[in-house]
Amino acid sequence: MKLQLSDEDIAFRDEMRTFFTTQIPQDIRDTVAARRELSKDQIVRSMQAMNAAGIAVPNWPVEWGGKDWTPLQRHIWHEEMQLAGVMPPLAFNASMVGPVIAAFGSQEIKERFLPKTANLDIWWSQGFSEPDAGSDLASLRTTAVREGDEYVVNGQKTWTTLGQYGDWIFTLVRTDPDVKKQAGISFLLIDMTSPGLTVRPIELIDGGHEVNEVFFDDVRVPVENLVGEENKGWDYAKFLLGNERVGVAPVGSTKRTLAQAKEYAKTAGPGGTSLLDDPLVAAQIVDLENDLLALELTALRVVANSADGKPHPASSVLKLQGTVLQQAVTELWVDLAGPNALATGAGDGSDVPDLARVATTNYLNYRKASIYGGSNEVQRQIIAGTILGLRG
Repeated sequence: MKLQLSDEDIAFRDEMRTFFTTQIPQDIRDTVAARRELSKDQIVRSMQAMNAAGIAVPNWPVEWGGKDWTPLQRHIWHEEMQLAGVMPPLAFNASMVGPVIAAFGSQEIKERFLPKTANLDIWWSQGFSEPDAGSDLASLRTTAVREGDEYVVNGQKTWTTLGQYGDWIFTLVRTDPDVKKQAGISFLLIDMTSPGLTVRPIELIDGGHEVNEVFFDDVRVPVENLVGEENKGWDYAKFLLGNERVGVAPVGSTKRTLAQAKEYAKTAGPGGTSLLDDPLVAAQIVDLENDLLALELTALRVVANSADGKPHPASSVLKLQGTVLQQAVTELWVDLAGPNALATGAGDGSDVPDLARVATTNYLNYRKASIYGGSNEVQRQIIAGTILGLRG
């Protein structure tokens, strides 16, 4: 496999690197580098800076702000963004509902929503998972009953990430209970200020407020907010979930995080000595660096062998190993921080380094990586059947 970039791709990489390191506000990049939570305002400003430069939604059709880039250029865009400490464009907008509307929405819905979605003038939430319909999403029970020119929606969604910021929510609802469960689902766009819609926070193990429950109590939604055809929502959901899995192996950000951990280790020993002198610590870091290199090469192989926009089967390896390495690096942080990992927050006047303060919260937060974008157990089944040819 040819791994050397062409002169054209080197120029493109340098262009992306310059943009991300000079045009994204420094306070945003500093927050990402410190592994702290970005505010809503910072996320909006970051995506709007990218959209102003025309690079926020490169995966969309060109007529709606997309770019006619090669798969390798999209990969470079994504990696340089992460290496620079820049949060990718909000996935709910850029990778999920935007492509669905562009592919299946009416012209009126496209014109109404796509420009505002690309610029994050509308913050979208995802209304898929339910208390009894997580991995078995087709079992969802939130209903939408048509009454004239409106649907009346009742039910509950859960694990709605950043739903506290949401303006609209793209929602899977059951519109026909009398057919095969996959066949009776529709894709609705719902204004989150609608009467009867309630958002309730879920406190996570790290103490953060990242996910929510969303309740629908006789929420009335105009029929014109239906995307595509009634009862075709399952097809649109599969299309969306395929886009969600793009970029689930964040090689760039994991490399940056490991480099930060390695730098921290230089003075984290007793009396400011280097933990890198410990052969076990040094071996652990080298192993992670080698694993990340292998993952990076796998990502390039997937990019090189993706035809017609269809993901290569090895993309499941990226998702699986990418999240495993994310978790391994955050675990390394906790090991390096030692007792200092028990400290959280900042500004209490102690001498605990900032990276040690966020070690435990980041470790806990990345437990979720095994689930989103297709659970790791599902990816193992895909790898066994599609790549290794093992059928159980």
